[in-house]
Amino acid sequence: METVATPTSRTKKRAPDVMTIQGTKYLWQLKKSDADAIRKISMTHTISSAVAHVLYSRGYHDDDAIRSFLFSSYERDVPHSGLLKGAHAATKRLLEAIERKEKILIFGDYDVDGVTSSSLVLLGLLPLGAQINFFLPNRKRDGYGLSSKIVKRAKENGYSLIITVDNGITAIQPALDAQEVGIDLIITDHHRPHDHVPEALAIVNPNQVDCPYPYKSLAGVGVAFKIISLIYEQKNLPLPDKVYELLMLGTVADVVPMLGENRYWVRYGLSKVNKQRSTAMNVMTTNSKLTKNILGSLDIGFMVAPQINALGRLDDCREAVKFLISSDYAEVQRIGHILQSMNEERKKVEQRIYGDVEGAIVQKQINLARENIIVAAHDQWPAGVIGLVAGKLMHNYGKPTFLFHHDKHNRLLKGSCRSIPEFDVFDALHDSKDLLVSFGGHSCAAGLALAQDNLPELKARLEERVTAMVSPKDLQPKIVIDAQLELTEATKKLVDDLSMLEPFGNANPQPVFLIKQATLLKEPTLLKDKHLKCSIFSEGMIKPIIFFNRPDLYSLLLELGDKPFSVAAYVVTNEWQGKTSIELQGLDISVT
Repeated sequence: METVATPTSRTKKRAPDVMTIQGTKYLWQLKKSDADAIRKISMTHTISSAVAHVLYSRGYHDDDAIRSFLFSSYERDVPHSGLLKGAHAATKRLLEAIERKEKILIFGDYDVDGVTSSSLVLLGLLPLGAQINFFLPNRKRDGYGLSSKIVKRAKENGYSLIITVDNGITAIQPALDAQEVGIDLIITDHHRPHDHVPEALAIVNPNQVDCPYPYKSLAGVGVAFKIISLIYEQKNLPLPDKVYELLMLGTVADVVPMLGENRYWVRYGLSKVNKQRSTAMNVMTTNSKLTKNILGSLDIGFMVAPQINALGRLDDCREAVKFLISSDYAEVQRIGHILQSMNEERKKVEQRIYGDVEGAIVQKQINLARENIIVAAHDQWPAGVIGLVAGKLMHNYGKPTFLFHHDKHNRLLKGSCRSIPEFDVFDALHDSKDLLVSFGGHSCAAGLALAQDNLPELKARLEERVTAMVSPKDLQPKIVIDAQLELTEATKKLVDDLSMLEPFGNANPQPVFLIKQATLLKEPTLLKDKHLKCSIFSEGMIKPIIFFNRPDLYSLLLELGDKPFSVAAYVVTNEWQGKTSIELQGLDISVT
């Protein structure tokens, strides 16, 4: 494993309205609150005090904002698809191609967003009589994004129209090649554009600077959906129900903000799934041993989406789309079994890579006392997994993380980075694009490629930028506390009220509660040498609590004995043998 090191950061002041508590692993942040305002929210909206506190902490103070958040509305939350720059030109050309029986090629991506986008466009256009096919690149063989090679092959095979989904905004040369050979190109994407965009018949991307579409946070599947929905609107036809499931899956999996339009469509898609599950959804829930009758966004995000992530690692990417849209149960189940085994293998590879980097941190090869970003590369780290590991490292260590697959044959590094909210990684890469072969993405997640020899200079520039822009406290692993909770409040009423805040995800996470003056009821139990289970007592109430992957707390709790401590935890329900109990899922404890 290769690591690169450079200097440290200088101190900046935190906002005075944020209180901090030092936990054993995380710095806890809790905004100062107004008890009278919280009481008013609770009474006006008939919700528990703790949930009213969550809303207040997240900036929902007035009644209109609270109602807008709690109750999604199509009329309010979903702008018309026609507002997207290029949408009318794209739909006009697609309808012409359908009418003229032209061959249309969907060019997708190998991640969940790209696979669901490809499936959605295929599912939407086939019933209209489209002569349509799709191509999903193989990560190792084809790399990311539309290429000149694919344009040439499309021409040879008689395609006159290519529509990209979840990619294309950086395909400058392939777009010129398409023009040269007489193929019309429609680009649908959601990644941030670079300084120049490709020459295409239409580019549909809400993040174009001159696009008037007011909602900028759609996933790639969301942009593709807007085009298909506009076509169906023009033809006065109802969309196939399966479209909404694909939209929900891709949106949750791509970790876009779960607010506004995304929030509306994920809620809508979940309602469809919970009324009637597709063949693919049934197979995936069975694979993950999900026995719940009602699925939520966290079930999709943590249990279902990781399986779909394995789709991009199939040798034949076409099977990914077949799995998602086929109604042939035997075929879907066959592919589902492959996904299950690949997902288990992915977990092992992730654990190995995480262990490699963690070992380098322990041995000070990556010295977090001096370094503000984590950078590491290895030729044995698969490119398809490093993004997931980078996200975990960023969360657990609180620092922007860059992991690279090292291709020793051409001395090229292909990487994924995940960043903290305070450090815009897209802007940082844009300002160092002279060192890069390619890059793309968003403010908190991006992909990049560069020559191996350029890595030390890139690391030095990133360290300098972090030093100038981010405070040391922002570079600590941290959790945001949404509200204080008395254990006596952990009732069915609280759980019901919490469900009004769903779907949870990016920008609307599952609420974290602070429980003060808790004591250990009896000796804790260590499960599989990594999960800690115990019961805590506070305010006359006893609750079971489990801390996943926190074996470090075992000896600390034993030492504490009957001394009080604070807990940061989620409130969760546990369904077992037809019974539902309310429990806690702990994140950290504090003895300060």
